[in-house]
Amino acid sequence: MTEPRGGRHAVTPERAANQRADAQRNRAAILAATPVALQNNPEASIADIAAEAGVGRMTLYGHFKSRVELIEAALIESLGHGEEVLSQVPLDGNASEAFSRLITSSWTLLDQARALLTAAQKELPPERIRELHEKAEARMRGVLERGQREGEFRTDLPVSWLLATTHVVMNAAAAEITAGRLHPGDAAHFIDATLRPALGRAARS
Repeated sequence: MTEPRGGRHAVTPERAANQRADAQRNRAAILAATPVALQNNPEASIADIAAEAGVGRMTLYGHFKSRVELIEAALIESLGHGEEVLSQVPLDGNASEAFSRLITSSWTLLDQARALLTAAQKELPPERIRELHEKAEARMRGVLERGQREGEFRTDLPVSWLLATTHVVMNAAAAEITAGRLHPGDAAHFIDATLRPALGRAARS
């Protein structure tokens, strides 16, 4: 029987396909394990994350050259999942109610990825964090702009400030949960109860 060219250990198309599939599974496992490891320990190391993923450190380094690169990739993965969820949020009808639905869904996603986002804010430049959130921010900006046109949101302040206020309140909720002063189940209500009157047209009077 003739051996494949290259000897007994030559890479056949089938073997190469299996190796690619294994690599894809390992990469997916690493990305899924990263927010979990960071939730358990905000200072989780590459070794901690590899252990959570069930792979060796060298396997992890084969996909990501550093902890910073891994955290950025995990954040991109998380935001991609978030985009799929947020794209299903109905934004028609009353702009104020649409904004509340969007805030509630956005908070749920933020709460799930709190530890990952905190790590990313420590490791990545602020402009990169902002860049990665562009799609989500554009969706929220669109609702606020429509609300201003329809008289649902205050127009004495620019949308950029209304967006900044929204981000500050949501990040404050995350910080309060981390500090143990706010129950996660109450956060969405607190955020909405703060933002709707603050951004609404009645706030101008």
